[in-house]
Amino acid sequence: MSLPDTYPAGAPAPHLVVRSHVVTDVSPTLMDHLPTSGALAWVRRGDGIVGWGAAARLDVAGSNRFAEAQAWWKRLTSAAVVRDDLAVPGSGLVCFGSFGFTDEDPSELVVPEVIVGRRGGTTWVTTISPASSLTAPPTLGRYEPDPVGPIAFADGARSGTAWSAIVADAVGRITDGDVDKVVLARDLIAIADQPIDLRRPLRRLAAAYPNCWTFAVDGLIGATPELLVRREKGLITSRVLAGTIRRTGDDAHDLALAASLARSSKDLEEHEFAVRSVADALEPHCQSMNVPETPFVLHLPNVMHLASDVAGVAANGASALGLAAALHPSAAVCGTPTDVARDLISDIEGMGRGRYAGPVGWMDASGDGEWGIALRCGQADPQDPRRMRLFAGCGIVAGSDPAAELAESNAKLVPMRDALGD
Repeated sequence: MSLPDTYPAGAPAPHLVVRSHVVTDVSPTLMDHLPTSGALAWVRRGDGIVGWGAAARLDVAGSNRFAEAQAWWKRLTSAAVVRDDLAVPGSGLVCFGSFGFTDEDPSELVVPEVIVGRRGGTTWVTTISPASSLTAPPTLGRYEPDPVGPIAFADGARSGTAWSAIVADAVGRITDGDVDKVVLARDLIAIADQPIDLRRPLRRLAAAYPNCWTFAVDGLIGATPELLVRREKGLITSRVLAGTIRRTGDDAHDLALAASLARSSKDLEEHEFAVRSVADALEPHCQSMNVPETPFVLHLPNVMHLASDVAGVAANGASALGLAAALHPSAAVCGTPTDVARDLISDIEGMGRGRYAGPVGWMDASGDGEWGIALRCGQADPQDPRRMRLFAGCGIVAGSDPAAELAESNAKLVPMRDALGD
C-alpha cells in the first residue's frame, strides 16, 4: 500500500519505518545522487542532506500554518519506528519544509522516501516507508541532469522602471514617518526552450556559492546567504544580513567598497533594524544571548553584505520550526514596524511572493534543524516546466536611492540567472 501524497493537518499520522545507515563509495557531491528533478536539498560546503520521493506530505496555509505543521510533525514522529545508526543532525526521521511569506501563501512539509546525508566526512542513507510496505535500501547511482538550453528573461509583475517608482514611493512614506524600513521585492521570468531540470542549477549554485545554503523544496530552489535559525543540542543561532553592495571583481576596489559599506549610515541603520528584530523575537526562547555590537562584512561572489551572527542558549522546548515561526517575518525581509511594513508591501509591491522570503529548511524528530530565508531563489512554474520566477528584494530606508536599489536587485538576481544559463 502506498501513502497518499498529502495528509490534512488533523488527520491521523501514518506509521513510518525509518532506517539510517552509513554508506561508502559515494560521490563527493551530494547533488550527484539525485535521480529526479523533484529534488529536496539543503547543502552547504558539501555537507547537508538531499532527498527524493514523498513518504508523507503536509500542505497547509493560514495564520495557524506553523502551529498546524508542528502538531502534524509531532504526531508523525511519535508514531514512527526509527533505527538510526548515526544519531547526528540530519539522520533519522527528517522533514524538509518551505513556508509562504504571507498567511495566504501555500506552505508544506515533505518527508522524503530516501535521504542521502553527509556531515564531517561521514555519509549516510535514510530510507522512510510505511510500515505496511517496507522497502529495501536503495543502490545509489550518479545521475547527470538534462541540459537546460538557451534561457530568455522577461519582466515579471513590474518592469525595472516601474519598480524604481515603487521604491521612490516607499522612500516618501518613510520620510513622512509612516514606517522606518520596508523590504520591497521584484520578480523576473526565466523562459527556456525545454523543461528545466532543476538538478543542473542546483549543482551550479552549490559549486558557485559554497558558503550559502543551497536548497530545494517542491520546485523552489536557491542559495540563501541568510540562516534564519538553527537549533542544535540546545544552542540557537541566527545569521542576519542587511546592507548590501555589489562587487566589481577588482579585489582592491572591492576591499574599499567593503570598508565603505561598514561605514555607511544608511546600511548600518538598515542592519540595526534587522538584528534588533531577530534578537527581540529570540529573547523569550533563550536563557542567555550574544548579540554583536557591530556587523562584519560577508563576501560573496556577486555582492557583499553586512552580517551579524546572533546566538543564544535555549530556555524552552521550542523546535527549530517554532523558532522560525517566531522570527518570521524579520525586518530583513519585511521591515519595521513589522505590521506596518507588511501592509505597505501588500499595498504597493504589486506581486504575490509565494514562498519567496519565507522560511525554508529541515527539521528532525527531536526538533533540531536549520531554517533559512528563501532568498536568491526561483520557483518552477508547476503549469509550465520551461518557466521559472526569479526573485530579489531590497531593504528601503530613508536614505535609499531608487536607481541604486534597482542595481542592487539586479545583483541579487545574478546567482539564479547564472545557474540557469548555459
